[in-house]
Amino acid sequence: MSRVSFVIPTVRRPQGLAVAARSLFAQQGVDPADLELVVVDNDPAGSARVVVEGLAAEAPFPVRYIHEPEPGVANARNAAFAAAEGDLIAFLDDDEEAPPGWLAALLAVREAHDADVVFGPVRGRAPDHVVRHRTYLERFFSREGPAQSGPIDHYYGCGNSLLRRAALPDPKRPFSSERNHIGGEDDLLFGQMTAAGARFAWAAEAWVWEDPVPSRLTLRYALPRAFAYGQGPSAACAARTPPDWLGVAGWMVQGLVQAGVFGVLALAKWAVRSPDFAFTADRAVRGLGKTLWFGPFKIEFYGRSSGGVRLP
Repeated sequence: MSRVSFVIPTVRRPQGLAVAARSLFAQQGVDPADLELVVVDNDPAGSARVVVEGLAAEAPFPVRYIHEPEPGVANARNAAFAAAEGDLIAFLDDDEEAPPGWLAALLAVREAHDADVVFGPVRGRAPDHVVRHRTYLERFFSREGPAQSGPIDHYYGCGNSLLRRAALPDPKRPFSSERNHIGGEDDLLFGQMTAAGARFAWAAEAWVWEDPVPSRLTLRYALPRAFAYGQGPSAACAARTPPDWLGVAGWMVQGLVQAGVFGVLALAKWAVRSPDFAFTADRAVRGLGKTLWFGPFKIEFYGRSSGGVRLP
């Protein structure tokens, strides 16, 4: 088997980091001799060092601590690639927990379909005390896909994925630093890989839990994040070389219609306290994001205080 480097980027989440790392220590169906864990601490103060040193003492394979003091999600992920020794990179976020068969499922799909990137489902999990908008929030932090494993013609986010290093446009620094604070660095990378003919696959059995920090389990966090997700398609077209301005215009028009239709519906549902108000509001703000994707409307989620959201 090719050597696999687990990667967990982290920023001031010691408990989540410990849960994520220990779930990797418990992986079954793979030889520990072929594994390593790289933890990238993106806190300028280096607060995760002590936690990682403690985890390393109980790990069945090498664990390395990398300190990337320059804030930004792309910086953290690039630091991981620079340090990792594996031919394959398996990403897990510091608020996720992988069941024992997770890596084996990713590897099986990758080999069966000769895939360059394999994605798996994410199951959002809210604590019992979260009642208001619970269904929406758990769905928001989830990732759904095909019921069966196999090749796909689109891509998902980097969390819960397996990447083949040789397929990357830049094996050492594949993520654009321009996306450090607004996110979407993985969309930009996978878009470039799509243009280069990369093969993507979906591993239906390679699911993970996601346990968002409590401050994120609110509409105040989720709806601005949905707005930022909506910005993705328009921003991706603008970032192409040369820019696809026709594509940008198409997404902006679609977004304007979406925002108008679902915005009116959301207001009506809010007025009558409809239980599915949040789902409709989500669609409205994603549409607005497609239209207002540029300059002062960009939302910064990364490289700031943990759990915070910088609004335009």
